[in-house]
Amino acid sequence: MQPTLAKNTVGVMGSGTSEHENDARAIGELLADLGVNLLTGGGRGVMRSVSRAFTQAHGRSGICIGIIPCESESDRETPRDGYPNEFVELPIYTHLPYSGPQGTHDLSRNHINVLSCVAVIALPGEAGTASEVSLALRYRKPVIAYSHVPGLLDRLPPPVRRVDHVDAVRDFLLSYISRGR
Repeated sequence: MQPTLAKNTVGVMGSGTSEHENDARAIGELLADLGVNLLTGGGRGVMRSVSRAFTQAHGRSGICIGIIPCESESDRETPRDGYPNEFVELPIYTHLPYSGPQGTHDLSRNHINVLSCVAVIALPGEAGTASEVSLALRYRKPVIAYSHVPGLLDRLPPPVRRVDHVDAVRDFLLSYISRGR
């Protein structure tokens, strides 16, 4: 049985550089409306923009969680520059440095990102996002990819369902989240 927090925590994975504001805002507002917690990698790009939309949504009850990487294997006490972003309400600092193309490495926080969620939403991103989606598939976590712009999800593994409307994401999530808040 999953702990209550995990039952109500949805991970959003996406670009660490580009904000993809329209997609991120739609998902952040959806998650706030559903009353779940948001979990991201806690950095810039999509992580920042979805966190901003989530925390600024009126009437939300969930919290914004960020899984924070350390600077390097040799400097595990210092968070990586730019982490956490200013919208993260619960930063979880780790000794784990790797992300990006090394995102499935045993020293990647991506494992925590995926395993701590009841479901994963992938927004447009690069190699790090693709690695998180690969981990979601490996760990048999429900995962869906969302973008209203064609072609932005092409880097993701083929078995992942891609949708271009936020209502499809809502329907997907309602199958996995606990509604008894």
